[in-house]
Amino acid sequence: MCLTGNRKEWLRESAPAPQGMLQTLYDYFWWERLWLPVNLTWADLEDRDGRVYAKASDLYVTLPLALLFLIIRYFFELYVATPLAALLNVKEKTRLRASPNPTLEHFYLNNGKHPKQVEVELLSRQSGLSGRQVERWFRRRRNQDRPSLLKKFREASWRFTFYLIAFIAGMAVIVDKPWFYDMKKVWEGYPIQSTIPSQYWYYMIELSFYWSLLFSIASDVKRKDFKEQIIHHVATIILISFSWFANYIRAGTLIMALHDSSDYLLESAKMFNYAGWKNTCNNIFIVFAIVFIITRLVILPFWILHCTVVYPLELYPAFFGYYFFNSMMGVLQMLHIFWAYLILRMAHKFITGKQVEDERSDREETESSEGEEAAAGGAKSRPLANGHPILNNHRKND
Repeated sequence: MCLTGNRKEWLRESAPAPQGMLQTLYDYFWWERLWLPVNLTWADLEDRDGRVYAKASDLYVTLPLALLFLIIRYFFELYVATPLAALLNVKEKTRLRASPNPTLEHFYLNNGKHPKQVEVELLSRQSGLSGRQVERWFRRRRNQDRPSLLKKFREASWRFTFYLIAFIAGMAVIVDKPWFYDMKKVWEGYPIQSTIPSQYWYYMIELSFYWSLLFSIASDVKRKDFKEQIIHHVATIILISFSWFANYIRAGTLIMALHDSSDYLLESAKMFNYAGWKNTCNNIFIVFAIVFIITRLVILPFWILHCTVVYPLELYPAFFGYYFFNSMMGVLQMLHIFWAYLILRMAHKFITGKQVEDERSDREETESSEGEEAAAGGAKSRPLANGHPILNNHRKND
């Protein structure tokens, strides 16, 4: 593999080069045959004649911007989302706290939050509590660790605000471009396609936001699709980064705008759900489901993926970057199918008259079936069944 002088100059500009064996790996990583079509080099993408091209070094700014996003989010949730929650009368549910018990707490922290029946019996002997009391303690302790309604509302408010602004900004960036209407123009002149400031900032802001989501995922509300969310964030960061330095920018802007088109609807539905506006939540959710299905399961695979898989081969032979980009797009598409399944389950509940709730949410556990009212002094006045008070069996939804 031969590196030209222009190639080395581009590498120095893009990132500081290590020495020795790392230098060799570094050079192979940036080998033109990996990322660019045949007969093209990085020298073809050097700035000239007032035309500016994407560079890997441009992405360095996204890390400090991600930290800035976290700071902005903190103040947004404090001074915007919290007052909005009060205005919409977002109320916390009363949670009974688990009484201090070192034996049960040690098991909870070190062995698991859901003890098996054999373990419940063992803990009952060790703690001096009945089996039912042990189960009740773990139920209350799990509820203590669940995020508060206010935390959920503030997180949804922040994401709603970003996704809505990002969608509007993204449409402003692409709506006047010819490739928005004719996708074959996405590859016209590729990869020697210069960038404009609006594309630069759209990319940097979107990538910074997803970095911030990845940084905060440990402290954000954890849902049942936690692992899928991590995969999604990582795949998105890789896709955005690769599409930038490999100059897939036209396709990238279309993909980002398409994803933002439905995300803000989901977050707004969550906000109204947490505020108790069930009818509004359900109606917005149905709109979200329609937009999600159309954009993620129709437009993305049959227009966007067709654009990135088929059209490039009309211009040049497939290369590693082509396979890499479309493989990552395939990962995202599989996640979309998974989430579409959850969405359709929720839509089915809505159509059949059941309450719509986020299938990914971790429901707060009810204690009514276990006779918790007895502890509050209501047991004596209620009829008994098998020695326990009969209570209304209702569910507390997330």
